[in-house]
Amino acid sequence: MDAGTTRVYLEADAPQVACPEHGVVVAAVPWARQGSRFTTAFETPRGMVCLPCRTGGTVLAVLLRITWRSVAAIVVWVVAEAAGKRDCLAGLRRIGIDEISYRKGQRYLLCVVDHDTGQLVWAGKNRTAATLREFFDLWGETRCAQLTHVSSDGAEWIHDVVAERAPQAALCLDAFHVVAWATAALDAVRLGTWNQLRRCGDKAGAGEMKIPGGRC
Repeated sequence: MDAGTTRVYLEADAPQVACPEHGVVVAAVPWARQGSRFTTAFETPRGMVCLPCRTGGTVLAVLLRITWRSVAAIVVWVVAEAAGKRDCLAGLRRIGIDEISYRKGQRYLLCVVDHDTGQLVWAGKNRTAATLREFFDLWGETRCAQLTHVSSDGAEWIHDVVAERAPQAALCLDAFHVVAWATAALDAVRLGTWNQLRRCGDKAGAGEMKIPGGRC
């Protein structure tokens, strides 16, 4: 151990009951949830569970001296418990729809974020119109009518579902794709101009159309 540190051990009785139906069951204790090997204070949002938002699970496992699976199990439990106490879809007015890949083999999650809070409010497997309709079905027709703005990429199936379920909402294209499309358009114009100048024998003008790296 490092100099100046102290290791503390807490011990308490946790009686076991042999139940004919459920087998051996450990009595509930106020400092830990049933079946957990960690204290409630360790698992709560004020404890370790806030740290995965700042760093990876592997790093956190080393830092806290627990296994990666323990980190994942604690996060899943805390999120599941909190989900039953809060309606993440309440009060949505401006949302963003996008997908994120996970694992290998073109696997995607369709994500919906609240632009007013910056928080993820819903996620579903696969980037399809059917998945997006699941979100709107869960949200409900009354709350869909309160939606004012939706941001997304240029996917037509997203636009179609939004027009179908929330026609009053203004559909906005996200800045990343707008910039990417504008850049691609400028590159196409530059390439066409470069080829035209070369055909006309204007080497000086063609040279001015090149960008760093030698690509026109």
